[in-house]
Amino acid sequence: MSTPSQGSSKACESCAERVNIGCHHQQKSVLSRAIGLLLVYLPILTLPFVFISAYLTYYSLIYVGAQNVKKYRDFLPDRASHRYSMKNQIVMDGSFKLSMAQSKLFWILNCTWYCPYSVGLFEWHAYMVKVVENWWCPFGHSRKNSYTDGAIDQSFWHIYPEEIAKLTEEDKNNPIFTVDAEKPAAESGLLSSHNPLSPMR
Repeated sequence: MSTPSQGSSKACESCAERVNIGCHHQQKSVLSRAIGLLLVYLPILTLPFVFISAYLTYYSLIYVGAQNVKKYRDFLPDRASHRYSMKNQIVMDGSFKLSMAQSKLFWILNCTWYCPYSVGLFEWHAYMVKVVENWWCPFGHSRKNSYTDGAIDQSFWHIYPEEIAKLTEEDKNNPIFTVDAEKPAAESGLLSSHNPLSPMR
């Protein structure tokens, strides 16, 4: 009969595309686990700066003309969708008397608030940075296909006929950068005004 550690090792061998954590956790010392737990909470100190950065990015998009930009709340789970509340939250059997794992409040604060709100914040920020790059930099690279959630109607280069002509065909017709992909320029409704950031001709 296999031991728990043997079973965990086999599980790790079968999840090459996953983060292997469960199969190693019990092999770590108590001190190592305690340090890991502490490091989970230290980022709370940086969250105000992340919020500031996210809202600066949001308003930079608004001021250059963006509409339909998703808001922070769009990345948060519906409060009613959480499986547990303080009334029915499950807890663990702690390994010592004062273990926080035995507290309902501990799990609610972490799993209903801290974790999903942090994930939502960073996902919102990442989404907006993709929008920013798609707007200013409609140039392909190996990770650009992962920017589809930040797709826009037209990039900064696409709204000027004299500038769009400089793009490669792939960038010119990439649906992440333009809703007019594959359409002839005459049908694309491009603006004919001069690019204010280009040298005067």
